[in-house]
Amino acid sequence: MTINTVAPAPPAPIRTPVEPTPSVVLDAKIPDGPIEQKWEKHKFEMQLVNPANRRRYTIICVGTGLAGGGAAAALGELGYNVKAFCYQDSPRRAHSIAAQGGINAAKNYRNDGDSIYRLFYDTVKGGDFRAREGNVYRLAEISANIIDQCVALGVPFAREYGGLLTPAHSAARWSRGRSTRGVRPASSYCSARTPPSNGRSPSARSRCTPATRCSK
Repeated sequence: MTINTVAPAPPAPIRTPVEPTPSVVLDAKIPDGPIEQKWEKHKFEMQLVNPANRRRYTIICVGTGLAGGGAAAALGELGYNVKAFCYQDSPRRAHSIAAQGGINAAKNYRNDGDSIYRLFYDTVKGGDFRAREGNVYRLAEISANIIDQCVALGVPFAREYGGLLTPAHSAARWSRGRSTRGVRPASSYCSARTPPSNGRSPSARSRCTPATRCSK
């Protein structure tokens, strides 16, 4: 009678412990301080650029939508060298042109008690309290200035006979909405601040490069 011998199992490999991957911390770069003072304090502490030295800086804006196109147009008017890039065949075909609705701003034209804080509170509450409160407060602060910037760029807002902006029809308690005449505000804004077909904007220091030129 023979006894079949079983070969011993090979030794288990030695596994070296793997260090855990550090988690990514999302930092919104919101300045410190009270919410109603943090942005003004941050602007006051920032270093200014002399207007004569602005032509030495080149700023790259990726995208020609409402944010990128508006930033490129404003920075170009200030004297910076701006290069805007978009992946569409024309900067006027940004996806923001399809946005519908008006623009909310705490103008308080009708003395209905509207304020920056009320717009801030309603925006945070409407977002189910999930938004960054510091950024939302800054949005409410510059909401009135955005209307003025659009007017300066040539966006044809609907106005009353007295010259005030006509509020959009809504069920809200305050008349914040502003709309344009006959077309969407986003479409008017995109057409007003984007460069023409030759790639040059009204500012001599702004240039846009569509995707077709990048591929070449």
